[in-house]
This record gives sequence, structure tokens and C-alpha cells, in this order.
Amino acid sequence: MPTLLRLGNSRQTAFQNTTRTQDFPPPAMTNDIVALIEYYEKEKGIDREKIVSALEFSFVSAYRKMVPGADAIENLRADVDTRKGNTKIFATLSVTADDDHQDKFNEVPVTLAKKKNPEIEVGGTLEFNVTPKDFGRIAVQTAKQTMMQRLRQAEKEMIYEEFKDRAGDVVSGTVRRFERNDVLIDLGKFEGIMPNKERVQGEDYNIGDRIRCYVLAVENEGRGPEIILSRSHSNFVRRLFEAEVNEISDHTVEIRAIARESGFRTKVAVYSNDPKVDPVGACVGMRGARVKNIVRELNNEKVDIIRWSEDPSELVREALKPAELITITPDEEAKVILVTVSEEDLSKAIGRKGQNARLSSRIMGWDVQVRKDETKEEQFKEKIGGVAHSLGEQLGITDELAEKLTLFGGVSAEMIVDMPADFLTASLEISEEEANGILEKANGIVAANATVDEPAAEEAPAEIEPETVPEEVAEAEETDAEAEGSDADSEAVAAKE
Repeated sequence: MPTLLRLGNSRQTAFQNTTRTQDFPPPAMTNDIVALIEYYEKEKGIDREKIVSALEFSFVSAYRKMVPGADAIENLRADVDTRKGNTKIFATLSVTADDDHQDKFNEVPVTLAKKKNPEIEVGGTLEFNVTPKDFGRIAVQTAKQTMMQRLRQAEKEMIYEEFKDRAGDVVSGTVRRFERNDVLIDLGKFEGIMPNKERVQGEDYNIGDRIRCYVLAVENEGRGPEIILSRSHSNFVRRLFEAEVNEISDHTVEIRAIARESGFRTKVAVYSNDPKVDPVGACVGMRGARVKNIVRELNNEKVDIIRWSEDPSELVREALKPAELITITPDEEAKVILVTVSEEDLSKAIGRKGQNARLSSRIMGWDVQVRKDETKEEQFKEKIGGVAHSLGEQLGITDELAEKLTLFGGVSAEMIVDMPADFLTASLEISEEEANGILEKANGIVAANATVDEPAAEEAPAEIEPETVPEEVAEAEETDAEAEGSDADSEAVAAKE
């Protein structure tokens, strides 16, 4: 009888004395394998069928490694009874005529096959139990390693299936460990990774910290499925508002745009189709309760809630608050909007390191250019220029030099005469002779002005010619005089008596 396969060190023929091969006690599954199945089923949530399938595959791999020539067998399978802990290896061979038997690893002569199954015919297939008697603990350990690989792959596939539709959700997890600057987060049955670029600048995490993250993506690449988490993405803020503000979750209030620089500031533009609902007030909540919860989750990151408007001028006015805008000049074709503010509001409009203007540009989709209003400054310069020109003509100096002199306080000859010559030399960058010349001319102008302003000598008052008195007035005066004379005479008589 031809030898088909030698099993283990015993070198016994695989199908010779089949009954003896079947009488070998099958190797019992060790307790660590049983525990592994229970762990992956309960803790990882993998189906028991997938675990058993991975175990069967691993035992077949272990058989091929242990038994010489087993790699040539095309059809091998393992039968694992997880309830009793029995494992058997079966090979499926094709039945051929005795004269045509050539492949001893995948074919069996019909004469030998009929001993096992009298009804078998040429061309059929027959399964043989080829479990070796020394297929013991070494095989189990080999199978365990292979099974672990298969189970990890099954776990990754399950991760992808469960999380592929959850991109965009917010999940809670516990910081498990760090790999370089990446944070690995325990999500229960699965593990997510938060890359360094998705972390918030300034946030520190410790192992065991409970944090919430945004599921940025579920990637299924060469290393297997990975859950990519983020706390710096702008949609993380969007999901927090949706969870905190009922009006957003029921679509009464809409979030039209979000611009964020994580760890520093976020601008959220909200809008409501219902005129009775204040979108900003709904997001802020009673005494700021709603937005405070969000700010607390963002580790005190500043959150600006503004009212959305289709009018770019109105929207930029809202976005740049609290700065008061003086002029707004939009260019719809170039998507550029130029605003001017007072010098006091310039720092408010631009923000720290240009942050306020930059976020406003992102939330609008326009290039917001903030400039200082120079109208008053230009008017002041014009006045200064006029004064400097007049002063330059009086002192006989150029307008440029006169303007410098004016800026240093010399707006008139009276103020120039009080300036020391060395001060003029250093400030105007002129020679000492030129400085003395300016002072002499200034003193001359002051002296001339003093002479003009002296009061003229007092002159004797001119004689005033009597004016012609109208007759009515004269008669009235005479009547009054006579009356006064009568009164005087009466008093004199009374006195004598």
C-alpha cells in the first residue's frame, strides 16, 4: 500500500490503519485558549463564530508547520469543539483509480478509499482524520499565536464596521497611554488615537483622564482600521453646541459658520428663521449657562457667538465687535471688504496677533482688511502744513525745516525764542549758525509784534458841541425846572416859619 503522508516523528502512514489513527485521543484545548475565547467574546465583543473560525485556521497553520509535507496538502480543516475542548484535523482527498494515483498528498486510490466508504467512486472526495497523536501543547501554543493575529484582524474589521458610519460624532474615552506625542484613548471595546496635530495647544493629558473627542475619520489602510480622534477640529465645537442647545438640535437655530483657532478663540455664526427666536440668546442660555458648559469643555477657550447675516457689511460689523466700524467698503467681485476704525478701536478689531480679523475673514469667506481711519489725521497734517508754511516764510527757512520745527513745538515765533540754540541744532539737524539765525529772526518778529501791540498815547478829550434839543423836550425840561423851583421855595418858607 503506498505511503501518502508521514505524520510527526512516528513516520506512520496517514491512511494506513485508519481506525488506529481515529483511536488517538484528540488533544484537549488548554485553559488559556478557552479563557482567550471568553475574553474576546465578552470584552472585545467579537462573535464566537469568528473566534472559533480564527482558532480553526490557527490549528491548521500549526499542523502545516509541525507535520513534514503538510504544506503540499491543498484541503485541510480543523474541527474545534469548544464545548468539549476537542480538536481534530481533516484532509480532503480526491478519489482516483489505482493506476492513475500520482499525487500522494491530495489523491487516494479508490481501493483504499472503499475501505473507509464502500460506496465511494472514482472522482469523488473523501475526508480523512489526520490528527497526529503528538499534536499537543506545542501545537496549541503555535495555534495560539496565529489565533491572536487572526483575532486582532477580526477586531480591526469590527472596529471599521462599527465606526465607519460614526465619523463626525463625539465620543468619550479614557487616556490609556502615549506614543511619542500621540494620545491613545480607550473607548471601551476599541481604542482610538489622537495625533499630535489634532491636540489642542496648551492642553495636557494624564493617563486615566476622562475626555471627550470628535471622531475625525475611520481609516482602513495597511495597518488596519484606525479611529482618528480630534479635539482641535472646528466641528468638535459644532457638536458640543448641538448637544447643549436644544434649539440647534431641533433646527430652530442653525449654525451657519464656525471659525476656530483651537486653544485660543472660536467664532460661531448662528441664524434663526423664526423671528421670535433670538439665535444668540438661545446659544448663550440663561445667564450664560449653556455657553459656559461649552467653554468649560474647551478648557476656557474664548467663544464668540455672532448673528449671521447675508449682508457682508452687517456680518463684518457683527464679527469685529466690540470694535466700532467707521466705514465699510465691500468688493463683491474680489471678495474683499475694507473697514476703517478709530485708533482706539484698531487693536480691538485686529485682535491679538491679528486673530480677530483672521477669524472674521474665515467665518465670512472674505478677505477682511482693517485700517485706521486717517481722516482726522490728514486734517491735522493739513493744519500743521499751513502753519509750517507761514512760519517758514516769516523765518526765511524751507517748508520741510519749518515743519520739523513745528512738530518740536515751535508753532510760533514767541515759542521759538524760548528754545535753546543747542536744542534747535540737535532737533533740526542744522548748524549752530543756522540755529542762531532762526532765533534772531524769531526775536525780531516778537519785537515787531510787541511794538505794534503798544497802546497809543492818551489825547485830550475833544470838546463836545451841544446838541440841538427838540422843542418838546426843552419845554418839558423847563416845566420840570419850574416845578423843582416851586418845591424849593415852599421848603424855604416852611423853614423860616
